[in-house]
Amino acid sequence: MKTHDQGMPAFFADAPSLTVRDPLAQFLGAAQDGVMEYRYADAVRLAGHSCPTVAGAWLMTVHGLRALYGSGLPVRGEVQVWMRDARDSGVTGVISSVAQLLTGAAPETGFQGIGAAHLFARHNLLAFGAATLEGVLGLRRTDTGKAVQVRLDASVVPWPDEMKTLMPKAVTGQASPAELARFAELWQGRVRTMLVEHADDTTMVQVSDWA
Repeated sequence: MKTHDQGMPAFFADAPSLTVRDPLAQFLGAAQDGVMEYRYADAVRLAGHSCPTVAGAWLMTVHGLRALYGSGLPVRGEVQVWMRDARDSGVTGVISSVAQLLTGAAPETGFQGIGAAHLFARHNLLAFGAATLEGVLGLRRTDTGKAVQVRLDASVVPWPDEMKTLMPKAVTGQASPAELARFAELWQGRVRTMLVEHADDTTMVQVSDWA
């Protein structure tokens, strides 16, 4: 049964979701058997907004994890994440935050584990500036070593022509209330097209093996 998050666009519930198993959540009794479902609305709450970057990061991570685990549940906390660009480059921080949400992988500031054995540690599983990475991000299972890289071509879903006149007005504070409402409608319209109509479009989200 799809859930509609109050106050959020209804199409959020139509976006692909991801069910994972988190051994730390199981160990601490936060989720039965450690199984948890993440939905696009969770990424929106994390980022504080919904945009093509957040949507693209969501789809890249979901498809990358599905490629790594097949029909099995991805294991949160047992996946390394590499970002191609530096942490302060463009939208890298936004993309990595969404990847961290779904994988549990954290940079040096992350959870360092429980006890002397550092059980369930997640720090240093997220790294930046992977120069050899051809995709936007890379994902690697820590148990098998299998790795994939993921690319995003958001131009597959372009902005409508109407945005050419609306966006400059909106970002400079010159838009009327009606124009701002239309701007927001078109903005989320592109996000919806990416998440719903092109959710499985392999020309937009491209996953390949990564040595």
